[in-house]
Amino acid sequence: MSLPPLLQNLRLPVIGSPLFIVSNPDLVIAQCKAGIVGSFPALNAREKDGEPIELERWLQRITEALDRHNQANPDRPAAPFAVNQIVHRTNVRLERDIEICARWKVPVWITSLGARVEVNEAAHSCGGVVLHDVINNRFAHKAIEKGADGLIAVAAGAGGHAGALSPFALIQEIRSWFDGPLALSGAIACGDSILAAQAAGADLAYIGSAFIATEEANAVEGYKRMIVECGADDIVYTNLFTGVLGNYLKPSVAAQGMDPDNLPTSDASAMSFASGSSKPKSWKEIWGSGQGIGAIKDVLPAAALIDRLDREYRAAQKRLADTLARARPAVAAE
Repeated sequence: MSLPPLLQNLRLPVIGSPLFIVSNPDLVIAQCKAGIVGSFPALNAREKDGEPIELERWLQRITEALDRHNQANPDRPAAPFAVNQIVHRTNVRLERDIEICARWKVPVWITSLGARVEVNEAAHSCGGVVLHDVINNRFAHKAIEKGADGLIAVAAGAGGHAGALSPFALIQEIRSWFDGPLALSGAIACGDSILAAQAAGADLAYIGSAFIATEEANAVEGYKRMIVECGADDIVYTNLFTGVLGNYLKPSVAAQGMDPDNLPTSDASAMSFASGSSKPKSWKEIWGSGQGIGAIKDVLPAAALIDRLDREYRAAQKRLADTLARARPAVAAE
């Protein structure tokens, strides 16, 4: 297993996942400065008719901020940033957003909801690395066949659109044929889980929901507090809101007058990115979240959250090393 050079020297083997609406330049810059890959969906850069292209402004701001950081901290450079392209037939901005990202030489491209050769080619034309979201082994094969460099295995328990497979099963099947860059998504919100993702065969952990409860995140206070106050039992898995199965906070569903334990079903035709949104305005306060939020105890600056993850990760490494060391004499005795 090997990672491309730009992903080899991270402080932590972590990608902050692109959070719809929530991820913004403030959060991305804070994540990258703290040593993990920060990302945002291109569609988060909302625009109004007659105004300059917002995506251009976001990319300029992030690029310049990280350049300034690197010049001031040559011994502690920022991690690269990533932009998520939603490769769905209803995303009318896709072609233009791809051109903008190629021009700005975005280092990491995260693609989702469809794998397309021309998107991968655009990323490669500017030296970018493409990681594609998959929920099963079949989609993983398709993504690599169409030119993606690596994969993000979105397993059970991930926030927002999520798969239903165990992370062990999904990683095992992908690793049986693919030895390239692989990230794991699904209920990862502490340092122990980052190490577990690596032990299972992934190179990187993909963390999203934990960053909703950060000061920089573009989320209302009610959303942030709900992340802090809820746990795995407060998550519902449904396709009602977008037509694709995903995980959502039950209290936010109940607040809209629905019973989260008795929701009707929808289908994929309900999804549309034509207006930059994947769900009706009447459901805009139905909030996505993964199952790992029991580890989130307070709203913190992103850097403080990453500090905690780093401490936990190092402690987990030591604990595992001690456990293995104790086990070796018994094995030798046999």
